[in-house]
Amino acid sequence: MTFVKISAAILAVAAVGANPALSRDQIRIVGSSTVFPYTQAVAEQFANLTGAPSPIVESTGTGGGMRIFCAGIGEKHPDLTGASRAMKASEQALCWENGVTEISEALIGYDGLSIAISRDNDFDWDLSLEEIYLALAARVPIDGEWVDNPYMNWSEINPNLPDSAILAYGPPPTSGTRDAFVELAMHEGCEALDYVKNGGFDGGWIGENCSRMRQDGPFVEAGENDNLIVQRLNSDPSAMGIFGYSFLFENQDTLKPVNIDGVMPDQDTIGDFSYPISRPLYFYTKNAHRGVIPNFQEFIEEYMSEDALAPDGYLSERGLITLNDERRAMLQDEIIDGKNMEEK
Repeated sequence: MTFVKISAAILAVAAVGANPALSRDQIRIVGSSTVFPYTQAVAEQFANLTGAPSPIVESTGTGGGMRIFCAGIGEKHPDLTGASRAMKASEQALCWENGVTEISEALIGYDGLSIAISRDNDFDWDLSLEEIYLALAARVPIDGEWVDNPYMNWSEINPNLPDSAILAYGPPPTSGTRDAFVELAMHEGCEALDYVKNGGFDGGWIGENCSRMRQDGPFVEAGENDNLIVQRLNSDPSAMGIFGYSFLFENQDTLKPVNIDGVMPDQDTIGDFSYPISRPLYFYTKNAHRGVIPNFQEFIEEYMSEDALAPDGYLSERGLITLNDERRAMLQDEIIDGKNMEEK
């Protein structure tokens, strides 16, 4: 199918593109570090199949990608952003304020927030969400008081865990992976605490008091490049890393998963959400750039192809948990046609 749309926004982009000094012939993409390897794979496949310049793909984090994506239309601004969570209403409002009003939202598949450790670590790790919270949260309950987290070793949380220092490398606040981890792991782990259950605290209290990661050493913000976390885990067998499933999937020879509540992350447990910290993955297209930025529509069609998104496609081979046939067909039709998302 061919996307054809005439609008004031497209004409504005075309006017900028008419100036050879300003023109660009490469698609520009920003966004989530988790979605990055999938988008990079599509970019490489697209360039190999078409001979067109390979799109530029930057790992800026979900939040950072949204700010850049929503800054405006025209060739100075990116065409697509990846996201490891849905676009927030505030981000959509920023887009609209800057004239980015025609956006397609593509839920491309699912991912598990993986906690991984080196295969050189010989302990059989299985943590509850409550234990994860107690290890990594800024504040925890001690003797009936809500205090700064004093735990430094895993054995202090559970005597059945190793007497080794707590050290976890994870994403920064700009990352959608951080947002998802706080919501799916930290909030759920906090809610499971007797102090919270017996105290009658509501979701507002949990959001306000259980969202901060500790900053005294056991949790280390490792930036948006998850490959650097993988390198650190390979050099320190006692350290854990928090990232998307694809990075664990691609490094299974040196890394192993930490099971969560007895469940190991894999294609099946993430796909049926029995793995406790599973989440959807997205990308967002700037529809005013279709037909104006060279090859952008064709790149979207490659991203939506069966070769990419089917259960035996090349993105599944990199760890993406794919949609079922019905949802995938609906997605392909809507995104190729450029269906605009509704106001949140």
